[in-house]
Order: sequence, then C-alpha cells, then structure tokens
Amino acid sequence: MFAPFEFQNKFGEYVGIDIDLLNEIAKDQGFEYELVHMTFNQMLQALAAGEVDAAMGGISITEERKEIYDYSEPYLEGGIVMAVDATRHDIKGFEDLKGKTVAVAVALGTEAESYAQSIKEKYGFQVVTFPEFNQVYQDVISGNSQALFEDYPVMGYLISQGVELKIVSDIEKRSPYGFAVPKGKNAELLEKFNNGLKNIMENGTYDKIINTYVQS
Repeated sequence: MFAPFEFQNKFGEYVGIDIDLLNEIAKDQGFEYELVHMTFNQMLQALAAGEVDAAMGGISITEERKEIYDYSEPYLEGGIVMAVDATRHDIKGFEDLKGKTVAVAVALGTEAESYAQSIKEKYGFQVVTFPEFNQVYQDVISGNSQALFEDYPVMGYLISQGVELKIVSDIEKRSPYGFAVPKGKNAELLEKFNNGLKNIMENGTYDKIINTYVQS
C-alpha cells in the first residue's frame, strides 16, 4: 500500500491516484487489465523479469531505471520534502538537522533514501531506514527520529488525512512518475496509456482525480 497512489478504502476497495487514473485510461482506450498487488520491491523485480506486462505504483522516472524499463509520458510530478512532528519548532530546514536522525523508507533505491544519503554528511545527520513508510512517520511521531524525507504527494495526502506532521522544506529533487513496461516490450500498451492520459487531461477527469487525493 502506498497512499495516495494505491490503498484500500474503508470498504476494502483499491483506490488511489494510480488506480483511478488507470481505470479511466483503460475505459477511454477500451482495454481490460488484471490488477496484481505487490510491494514496491516485488513490483519492480517482477517488471524487470517480465513477469507482469506493466507497473504503476508511484514509480519515479530516473535515468537508471530507463535502462531497465520503458516509461509512459509523466502523469504526475513529485519530489522530496522533509517533514517533522507538527509540534516541533526547532527544525525549520536542513541546517537544523546536525546531530539528529532522519528516517526514510528503503525499497530498491527510493528517491527519498538516495536524497537523504546524498546530503547527510553535508548537514551532519544520521539516516535510519525502514521497509515500510508507515514505520517511518510513526518513528518520527514517537520521537525516535527527528525528521523524515518522503515524496511530496505522499506527505500531502497524509497531512490532509490528519497525520500530525508538517512539511518544513521546499520540494527538492523534483521527479516525474510514469507507467512502466519491461524494456523493449509492450509498446502498444504504452501508446494506449499515453493516448488515454492525454484524453482524460483534456476532458477534466485527470484534475478531478488528482484533487481528490493531493491538496495543493
């Protein structure tokens, strides 16, 4: 589960930015699909091995991943933000992290983890990693870690849902998200995704979906 991209609502239904966009694109382009739920690691491994036809799960488009996957046009831009407990007032930027601990989720080179590792020596903080993001923000709320790094759409959604965190940085290392297929395969599916994405952006469906999950 990776809200707001995909998660189960109170009725047990799978919803989220990726789920809703894919449903509307499939409807627009007239194709059906079978949804297989995996962890982020499992998803990327299955995609690289050609065990699934495509993947969509908040996957950042990076040069490294382009060597393994082919991507659609970007459907959303994200980036990394730093957040702290909503009651803290002593951390207002990276300069305030010296001697502190920053929590991140680690899964096949997540952007948040790689960004934290890249600046930890400059700002003098330690990095602690967790396999799941819910463990990350719980560690910060409990006071074990003093800050966290995560994708902006994830933080924007959590805060809108009442999680007592606040964002204290600009959006760093901006990166787009894409629908991915195994390298050199499923070009027709990629084209359908791009065509459908263009259509739902033009008819207003896209904006309605994004605004449901991410508050600006």
